Amino acid sequence: MSAKTNPGNFFEDFRLGQTIVHATPRTITEGDVALYTSLYGSRFALTSSTPFAQSLGLERAPIDSMLVFHIVFGKTVPDISLNAIANLGYASGRFGAVVYPGDTLSTTSKVIGLRQNKDGKTGVVYVHSVGVNQWDEVVLEYIRWVMVRKRDPNAPAPETVIPDLPDSVPVTDLTVPYTVSAANYNLAHAGSSHLWDDYEVGEKIDHVDGVTIEEAEHMQATRLYQNTARVHFNLHVEREGRFGRRIVYGGHIISLARSLSFNGLANALSIAAINSGRHTNPSFAGDTIYAWSEILDKMEIPGRTDIGALRVRTVATKDRPCHDFPYRDAAGNYDPAVVLDFDYTVLMPRRG
Repeated sequence: MSAKTNPGNFFEDFRLGQTIVHATPRTITEGDVALYTSLYGSRFALTSSTPFAQSLGLERAPIDSMLVFHIVFGKTVPDISLNAIANLGYASGRFGAVVYPGDTLSTTSKVIGLRQNKDGKTGVVYVHSVGVNQWDEVVLEYIRWVMVRKRDPNAPAPETVIPDLPDSVPVTDLTVPYTVSAANYNLAHAGSSHLWDDYEVGEKIDHVDGVTIEEAEHMQATRLYQNTARVHFNLHVEREGRFGRRIVYGGHIISLARSLSFNGLANALSIAAINSGRHTNPSFAGDTIYAWSEILDKMEIPGRTDIGALRVRTVATKDRPCHDFPYRDAAGNYDPAVVLDFDYTVLMPRRG
């Protein structure tokens, strides 16, 4: 039997400090942008309009933050999570250089933590992944941890190392590529008159709208990112799995929630940081996704009076509108309808 195919890495294949250079650099095209828009319907003006982007000092409309994330993330799947049971969370995500159509992205990951689970059949792998463009400029770096199957349950457990993860990305570490002029910033084109100054810590926003996931759409989206995780595609195998059907890629839910958040956060130009994120329950085709957000913090950016940062928690639910802001119960357990708990930082213009 040929040994030329790649079965993916199992838990015992990972080593602390191991560096993995992921295959297939990806040149992002206008076609990718059009397909991403058709999948999620994002209406943020910055990534929709070149004149709007130029009014903020950019050369043209950039790639959406989450499309950058998905492309960088997708490179890692064949090496990190092909044999995963679940992607457990994200932390310390920071967006860097602006990405435009025509840029080529590639990804490298380093194993920074390992922990075998009590069942002896699985373990958790922590990786720090870095995406760069064709000039080796960092466009995104983040930490994620994933539960991976063991090939051999009798393989010895590695020493447990769990990395220390910060609560959030400091405002001083944010990349701010925009220059906002009150005279040139078009609130009507942006879609809202509410700027950084108008939000309050603790404020909750029901984004109102809902989007139903279609089977073909979530699979097409995952293929767009070259994400090869079997749980998203192979019904023949997943029919015998724990859910009996294909699971929707968690990043698909993040993009849906971000697009829904336009209704209430239209002037959130881009995501500057991912502080933490959890996929709390699986999503499937046929689920209708709703979202609500809470303002966790308002931060002034040192040396800047034209733009500020908002730390936001966006919670996505399935088949449950968010007018009463479903989240956790008194014991700290997530509402069964909650599928995403996403803590991130956005950049937003301030009043001149």
